[in-house]
Amino acid sequence: MRTTLSLDSDVAALLKRAQKVRKASFKTVVNDAMRQGLKDLLAPPARPKKPFRTQSVSLGRCLVGSLDDVAEVLATVEDEAFR
Repeated sequence: MRTTLSLDSDVAALLKRAQKVRKASFKTVVNDAMRQGLKDLLAPPARPKKPFRTQSVSLGRCLVGSLDDVAEVLATVEDEAFR
């Protein structure tokens, strides 16, 4: 099939570079790139990886009553030397 394509300058530069690296004709490089790109576009999406899970560990009961009041916690832990 014969057709005319308008390529963006960055795509044309990449094709020219691939042509030099592979030492192939421009037609071959374009066809291979289109074939690979279309295969990737039409492939089903990759399965998401299994989410990472962190195992929880019991640290026992809280040694201070409530952690809501930081000053109270510091006073308890530092044996009232904080205040």
